[in-house]
Amino acid sequence: MRGISYLSDQVPEADVRRDLAVIREELRCDAVLVKGNDAARQLEAAEIALALGLDVWIEAQRENARPRAALGQLGTVAAGAERLRVNHPGRVTLVVGCELSLLTRGIVPGPGTFARLMLILRAGRLLRRRITRRLNRRLADARTVARLRFNGPVTYAAALWEHVDWSAFDVVAVNLYRIGRDTAGYAERVRALVDSTDKPVVITEFGCGAHRGAELRGPGSFLIVNWFAQPPRIKRGHIRDEAVQARYLLELLDVFDASGVHGAFAFTYVMPTFPRDPDPVFDLDMAGFGIVTAPGGERKAAFDALARRYAG
Repeated sequence: MRGISYLSDQVPEADVRRDLAVIREELRCDAVLVKGNDAARQLEAAEIALALGLDVWIEAQRENARPRAALGQLGTVAAGAERLRVNHPGRVTLVVGCELSLLTRGIVPGPGTFARLMLILRAGRLLRRRITRRLNRRLADARTVARLRFNGPVTYAAALWEHVDWSAFDVVAVNLYRIGRDTAGYAERVRALVDSTDKPVVITEFGCGAHRGAELRGPGSFLIVNWFAQPPRIKRGHIRDEAVQARYLLELLDVFDASGVHGAFAFTYVMPTFPRDPDPVFDLDMAGFGIVTAPGGERKAAFDALARRYAG
């Protein structure tokens, strides 16, 4: 399964239709993972994708939500996904959430995503048992809501630090970025994941920024931005390099192919909150994960690299 994720929030329908057509016809994807906090826009994007011939994974997520609100969002997305599944049997998968320990409240302490991330980075080992216990309790509730409304395959997009009980899911799905220089260790981790289950294994996120050193930061590529400055700006010493991002994506796809991974969704098509700027100080695009720029939709080296790989 050759895929990419697509962030559907606040994107006009005409742009969604254009982007998904490019993903299908020029990037040569056969699947798209639709992400967002707006259920209505997600479902609209999913319907467009299905009409274009893309298989669709719909990720139910409401960032920084409390458990009850997150389950309500999931119920809405699941019901909409079921309507799409009936019209397109075998082509819709429901993802009941993404990195819940980071992106929602109640598992890791903290009022917002950034605060929780800092705590996970600094005290992740101490929090491991708490995260595992609370996360799997939350996922049991999510599966109940999902199964009541959706009759297709159900999974969850796990963070690399989360330990999920996959027994009641149909697919093992993990956001699995490579961090640091231990490329052999990363490959071993992917192989161990595939060998640990008889279920399909899908990588729901992988990618890095477009700057020198991003291949070592992986999911932390965005940390080269000073988010507290107005406007946000790139910290000193960072240089744009699109080849880094392209090479990282291809190297990880090599690992997935060699390990028997069922499919993968590169993260991500475009990130409007990381705009391209000719001034390197304000060029947030180099810290983002999009393979096309915002605004303007210029294709980066990663787009061309993925298109060639997916075509093959």
